[in-house]
Amino acid sequence: MELIETINNRRSIRKYKSTDIPNKIIEDLIDFARLAPSAKNRQPWKFMVVKDKTKNEIADIMLEKEKKSKVSLERKIYNANSSVKATANIMKQAPILILVFKPKENNWIIGDSLSIGAAIEHICLRATDLGLGSLWIRDIVYTQKEIANLVGISDMELISAISIGYPDEKPKQKPRKKLNEILEWYEDGK
Repeated sequence: MELIETINNRRSIRKYKSTDIPNKIIEDLIDFARLAPSAKNRQPWKFMVVKDKTKNEIADIMLEKEKKSKVSLERKIYNANSSVKATANIMKQAPILILVFKPKENNWIIGDSLSIGAAIEHICLRATDLGLGSLWIRDIVYTQKEIANLVGISDMELISAISIGYPDEKPKQKPRKKLNEILEWYEDGK
């Protein structure tokens, strides 16, 4: 697939076929993430691939927290415009979940986060290129400590996740802002 076609065809996939994905393909996705640009070439990412039981336990952690959020302020923060329950169910359905970790360093929060965003986008674009679907998952941050403990990572922070699988849907592109809504030109003070 050509790059322009890949970018135009990338969608957030929320329904997956149960078809297994060979490890070689998952390694290919991570290899493309490795090539992403990173601030000061820190390459601050660590990827962990989880499947089956562990993947479902991670989704269950998210579902359990959603159920237990009884304190009104916490519930508002956790559920406000949230789709945690839906996201957890999507994670259960996808054959693969990639957890994305970054170092626990306060001086590099912005640079590392931007770098990891580029690496995640490389994974999503490569997945599209290979006929796979992906969903970049933010909701994992609500239970990042519990999930990190489950998978035995204590020296890094869980920052995001990506579900991967063969798509079982073909969603249309969601509305995008027009170019003139997001672009401004600044020329010599004008």
